[in-house]
Amino acid sequence: MQAEELSYVIVTPHSMRKSRTGGIVARLISRTGLDLIGGRMFAPGEELVRRYTEGIVTAQDPRHRATQELIRDYVRKNFAGDRNGQRPRVLLLVFRGPSAIEKIRHVVGHIVHERTSGETIRDTYGDYITDETGKVTYFEPGVLASLDAESVEENLKLWAEFSDRDGGILDDVVSYPAEAKVEKSLVLIKPDNFKFPNVRPGGVIEVFSRTGLYIIGFKVHRMSVAQAEEFYGPVLAVLEDKLGAVKGREAWEDIVEFMSGGRPSTTSDEQRLAPGTEKCIAIVYQGEDAVRKIRDVLGPTDPKKAPPGSIRKEFGQTIMVNAAHASDSAENAKHEMEIVQVRENNLKPLIENFYARP
Repeated sequence: MQAEELSYVIVTPHSMRKSRTGGIVARLISRTGLDLIGGRMFAPGEELVRRYTEGIVTAQDPRHRATQELIRDYVRKNFAGDRNGQRPRVLLLVFRGPSAIEKIRHVVGHIVHERTSGETIRDTYGDYITDETGKVTYFEPGVLASLDAESVEENLKLWAEFSDRDGGILDDVVSYPAEAKVEKSLVLIKPDNFKFPNVRPGGVIEVFSRTGLYIIGFKVHRMSVAQAEEFYGPVLAVLEDKLGAVKGREAWEDIVEFMSGGRPSTTSDEQRLAPGTEKCIAIVYQGEDAVRKIRDVLGPTDPKKAPPGSIRKEFGQTIMVNAAHASDSAENAKHEMEIVQVRENNLKPLIENFYARP
């Protein structure tokens, strides 16, 4: 059996601004078959950018070295500082599985002007434009990745080192007009999207991009039974009132089990607090009137009643298995973010523990 590897992809500030995140995530998950185990938003500081760029140019082949030099200069120019009232946002995604580095390399692709088929992420989302003399006049890699085990480990450890200082919920990186009604909303991409590697998680993110809101937080999360009980606590009384005490409780436990993998009635006190077996992605969106915009795109709870083009119409199956959750008020968004601990840095221990293995 092949040993598991870690690999990573960094979604560039340009791809974030152009709302290409969903399409990129969809390709990475569906085409590699790897497990997305971590993700974190960063607004890189100058020291992180300096140290990251020091290790980019390694190739001896002149052509590959020239491309690496372009990437190094691109990162120096675009990853730090201020751009039109915004600090650059990047998304670090961490994948695990056999041959993870090679699989990521194959899906990300090279970035050369001859290849424009759309087969790889860089074919579709990157640009490498030259003039008649061969001089590069525009360069956008779309995503960044390392192509060998040594640099993957080195860079993951570096980003983990800066994950508290430069990463997390990026509250203050986007500027708004003084009169803007700025809100945060929490979205959970639910476990039904992760039963096998497919485009659904990225597809859901892609539809949410229609809101024009900014992703300022991203976390791969396994909800504990205790968290699911608290998160869906208000639903219990509604179900008991509608279905009766016994059936209502059973229906509520179905929801908790769907989100966490465990039923409250059969889970020990110790197990209740442990991370669950089911995976979701927690995303924090920010912008004007964020709660309403997100819920408009999400659609009603019942996919059968959802309008065409909404997430639940496109991806939902039943009232419970309905692709995503979104907060129904700014106050509930804050409460729900506390329950799933969106500010928790679970990326750093993940990387440290992996590389500490014998």
